[in-house]
Amino acid sequence: MVREALSSVVSRETSAPQTTPTTQPAAAAPAATASRPSNGDWPRPKERRIITVANQKGGVGKTTTSVNLAAALSMHGQRVLVIDLDPQGNASTALSVEHRGDVPDVYQVLVGDRPLSEIVKEVPEMPGLYCAPATIDLAGAEIELVSLVAREARLRRAIAAFDAIELDYILIDCPPSLGLLTVNALVATRELLIPIQCEYYALEGLGQLLRNVDLVRAHLNPDLILSTIVLTMYDGRTRLASQVADEVRSHFGDTVLNTVIPRSVRVSEAPSYGQSVMTYDPGSSGAMAYMDAAREIAYRAAAIQA
Repeated sequence: MVREALSSVVSRETSAPQTTPTTQPAAAAPAATASRPSNGDWPRPKERRIITVANQKGGVGKTTTSVNLAAALSMHGQRVLVIDLDPQGNASTALSVEHRGDVPDVYQVLVGDRPLSEIVKEVPEMPGLYCAPATIDLAGAEIELVSLVAREARLRRAIAAFDAIELDYILIDCPPSLGLLTVNALVATRELLIPIQCEYYALEGLGQLLRNVDLVRAHLNPDLILSTIVLTMYDGRTRLASQVADEVRSHFGDTVLNTVIPRSVRVSEAPSYGQSVMTYDPGSSGAMAYMDAAREIAYRAAAIQA
């Protein structure tokens, strides 16, 4: 079933199946690791990387992945901005950034032309990590954007004008839909990161997402690439999780990170304390997995920007 689902939705996106390395993340980039700066910081990208984290299926780990990758990158010398594009504001909650009441938010940037620099807040006790919060007002943006000029490119324009902080990474956390908010994120970025839950249902909407990516690439953003796939909520005790992981790797090859994110109670608990799992419980399996995933992404920068 898993093989048939993937074959039907991604056959046009793939080339010949590739052999996937079985090495663990710690050894994923030996050459890059050898040149790591002596202070423990990861190498900064040559130019700012904008990464959209999207999947229209809910509950696959988009927000969790965005927040924890951002925290891990900032802990290793990177300057990172998380743009919360989900009206639920879960990324803002996890980063302990106020996003209720009359707090300036992304809605005012998209609909009201407010400069992005006026809403960005530094995350408490996390130097180098910033957040552009979302409030419930963003729920109305889908309708209000319809009548605006260049509605698909308003986020790209806001990011291009943002120079208050010299950033290495911008991670855009998308809502679980394929509406105008997600389209704005896809137009504003060069790289797309898709979290895929290691369950059968998570594969069903993948084809629709990839078709939308093709449309955006053809009409709005020819530079858009699918740069990264992260396997989330992996349960090694089940055959299905292993089968999904193997099939995704066989179709997408090196686009899939070597690191898989396991199911972890600590990852789920951390947002209730206004923290990422990286600070809530750094020794947990979830925190170590996200640290390895962030390391892979950081050392892939040279290949992607080539």
